[in-house]
Amino acid sequence: MKRSRPRSRPNSLRGRALVALLVMAGAVAIALTMPVRLGLDLRGGTQIVLETKSTETTEADREATDRTVEVLRGRIDALGVAEPTIVRSGDNRIVVELPGVQDPKQAADVLGRTAQLTVHSVLGAAESTEKDPGSESGAEGERVLPDEDGQPLRLKAASLTGEDVKGADARFDQQGGAGWLVTVDFKDAGGDRWAKVTGEAACHPAGDPQRRVAIVLDNKIISSPQVDPSVACGAGIAGGSTQITGSFDDAEARELALLVKGGALPVPVETIEQRTIGATLGDEAISAGAWAAVIGTALTALFIIVVYRLMGALATVALLCYGLISYAALAAVGATLTLPGLAGFVLAIGMAVDANVLVFERAREEQASRTRPSTRSSLTAGFRSAFSAIADSNITTLIAAALLFFLASGPVKGFGVTLGIGVLASMVSALVITRVLAEFAASRPAVFRRPHITGISTTGPVRDALLRRDPCLMRRPRRWLAASALVMVVAGSGILVRGLDFGIEFTGGRLIEYSTATQVDADRARDALADAGFPRAVVQSSGDGDLSVRTEELTDAEAEKVTETVGGLGGETEKVRDELIGPSLGEELRRDALIALGLALGAQLLYLAVRFRLLFGTAAVSALAHDVVILVGVFAWLGKPIDGVFLAALLTVIGYSVNDSVVLFDRVRELLAGKDRKTPFARLTNLAILQTLPRTVNTGMGAVLILASLALLAEDSLTDFALALLIGVGVGTYSSVFTASPLAIEMYDRGNGSRRSRRKGRTTEKTVPASRAERQEVS
Repeated sequence: MKRSRPRSRPNSLRGRALVALLVMAGAVAIALTMPVRLGLDLRGGTQIVLETKSTETTEADREATDRTVEVLRGRIDALGVAEPTIVRSGDNRIVVELPGVQDPKQAADVLGRTAQLTVHSVLGAAESTEKDPGSESGAEGERVLPDEDGQPLRLKAASLTGEDVKGADARFDQQGGAGWLVTVDFKDAGGDRWAKVTGEAACHPAGDPQRRVAIVLDNKIISSPQVDPSVACGAGIAGGSTQITGSFDDAEARELALLVKGGALPVPVETIEQRTIGATLGDEAISAGAWAAVIGTALTALFIIVVYRLMGALATVALLCYGLISYAALAAVGATLTLPGLAGFVLAIGMAVDANVLVFERAREEQASRTRPSTRSSLTAGFRSAFSAIADSNITTLIAAALLFFLASGPVKGFGVTLGIGVLASMVSALVITRVLAEFAASRPAVFRRPHITGISTTGPVRDALLRRDPCLMRRPRRWLAASALVMVVAGSGILVRGLDFGIEFTGGRLIEYSTATQVDADRARDALADAGFPRAVVQSSGDGDLSVRTEELTDAEAEKVTETVGGLGGETEKVRDELIGPSLGEELRRDALIALGLALGAQLLYLAVRFRLLFGTAAVSALAHDVVILVGVFAWLGKPIDGVFLAALLTVIGYSVNDSVVLFDRVRELLAGKDRKTPFARLTNLAILQTLPRTVNTGMGAVLILASLALLAEDSLTDFALALLIGVGVGTYSSVFTASPLAIEMYDRGNGSRRSRRKGRTTEKTVPASRAERQEVS
C-alpha cells in the first residue's frame, strides 16, 4: 500500500519558526552590541570583601554600609584603577573588584584604613621609645607616636579632626620648586583652630620638635611638618588653607590628599576575603575553557549524529544556537562570567543534549508502534510526550542553580547564574529550535520517501537488544539495595579513615600559588618555609613548575616573606593566585554549605512529591543522598580538597543525577495510567527501566564527552570539578536504576500490604491502584 503524505499544519510550524527567528535575531543583536563581563579569575585582578564593624556609637547597618561604600568609591577612583566595581552585599559587606591590580597590598591598605584624621600639637620628643605606639601618657588625651623617621613624639590631645577638613588636593609646585605638595582647605571653625595650633607652634625656635604639627591618620603620623619661619608667634596660619610640603612623589602626594579629603569611614571595616588572579592565569583559563567547549561540543555532536543521523545533525545546529542564546542572555542580564561559570556553560550543553535525546527516543517509540503514519507525526508525538520529563528534569537542575546563587560566594555564585541561564537556553534550543528544524525537515518529500535517514524510523540497537532479551532486573530488588549499601559504606568509610581536606573557603587561611622558573620539590619548600617561621604551611607542587602554599591567615608582610622564600628556591617566581579567607567567613561558608546541601535534598523531595508521589520523591531523594555520600567519600579517599568548586559540583550532581530518576518515574507514572495498570509494580518498573535505558545511555555519553574534555583540557582548578561530575554522573546513572527503583518497589510493597498478600499464598497478583488524577487521565 502506498504511504500517504501527512496533512501539513503550516500555521503551528510557522508560528514556532517565527518565535525561533525572533529569539535568534535578538540573541545576535545582543551578542554584537553587549560584551559579556569577565570575572577576575578570567581577566586577572583583585577582589576584596570587606565587612563593616559596629562601634560603641555607630551600628554597622545597611545605611552605614552604604555611606562607607561612597567613601571607598572615592578612594578607589583616586587609585586610577580602570573599570573598578564596588557594591554592597547584604547589610554589612562590601565587594570590591579591581581589574588588573596584581599586588593588592596598597589597595587593601587604602581601603581598610578608617581614616580617623586628627591634628595634634607636639609637646616634644618622647624620653622613652619602649612605649607602644599610640600609648596614653600622663596628661589626659596625650599620646606617644613615632614620626616619619621613627623618632617618638609626645602629642597633645587632638585639636582638629577630619570633620574640620573641607578638601585636599595634590599639586606640583613648578614656581617655588617645592615639588609635589598637598593643599588642605578647612571649614570655618577648622580654619580658626588651625591658626591657633600653628600660632602656638610658631612660638618655639626652628628645629625644636614643639614647632612641629602632627597630622595623624589611624593612629599613625603621616606628616609632621614644621611651621614656616615666616609665621609669627600667636598669629598662626590664617585664611583657612595650608600647604604640606615634603619629599613626596606624585603617588604619595595623591594618596595623602585622598585620605585627608576622603574623611573618616562611618564605621571600621575588616578584610574577610581577598583573591588575586594573575593576568596570565586568566588568559590560560579562557583558552583552556574555550578548547574544552569546542572539543566537547564537537564530540557530543558527532555522537548524536551517529546515533540519530539527520535529526542528530539538526540537533547539532540547535546546540550552536543554544551557545549563542546563552551568551546573549549572560550579556543581557549583566552577569559576570567566571571560571566555574564557564564550566557551567559547557555543562549545560549536556543538558541540551538530554532534552533532544528524550524527544528522539519518544519519537522512535511512536514510530515503532506503527500508530503514526509519518515521521513528522511521530516527532510531534515525541515532543508532546517528552515535555513533562524535560520540564521536570530541568526544574530540578534550576533548583540546584538557585541554591548556588543565593548561598554560594565568589566565582561559584557565577557558576549558579551561568548554569541557570544555560538550562533555560537549552529548553528553548530543544523545544523550539530543534522542533522547527526537525518538523520542517521531516515534511520534505525527499525525507518522507526515505524515513531511514531521519534516525528515528527504528528503535535503535540498544532498545532492540533489551526488548528482545527482556531481562527482569527488578526480580530481586533487595539484592540491588544491598549492593548499593555496600558501595556507600566502602566509599563513605573514607570520610572516617582519611578525613576531609577542607579548602580555605571552609577553614579560613591563605592560599598562594606560584609559577617558578625551575621546578621546586614540595618537601624542600616545606622545610624552607618552616625555617622561615611557617611550620604549618601545606605545600603542593606539580610537574610544570607550579607550587601552591596554604597556611593559616597571614598578613601581607608575612605573605611577602613566603614569596621571598619560594623565590629563593625556584628562581624567577610569579604569583598567579592569592586568596585570603578570614576565619569568620570560613565558618559562615561551612554553615551555608550544609544549609545548601540540606535545602537541595529537601527541595528535590518536595518538588518530586508534588509532581509525582511521595513514594517516588522519597526513593529519588534517598538515591541522591546515596550519591552524595559516595562522591564525598571518593574525594576523601583520593585526598581531593572539599572547597567551593566541589560544592558547586556536588549540587550540580544532585540536580543532574535526579534527571534519570525523573525520566524513569515519569515513565512509571505513564504506565500506571495506561493499559499496564494491572501489571505488578515490580514488573511495571522493570518495563519502565528497559524503555528509558537507551535515553540514559545516550545522555550519559553526551555528558561524559563534555566532562572528559573539561577534565583533560580545562584549567587545573576545574579538573577536580570535572572529576566530581564524572563520578556523579556514573553513580547517578547507577543509583536511578539500581537504588531508586528497588527502593520504590520495597516501599510500595510495604505500603500496600505485600506481607498480607504473601500470607494468602500468593494466589492473586497485586494490582496497582490509580490515583484520582490518573483515573481522570484514563477516562
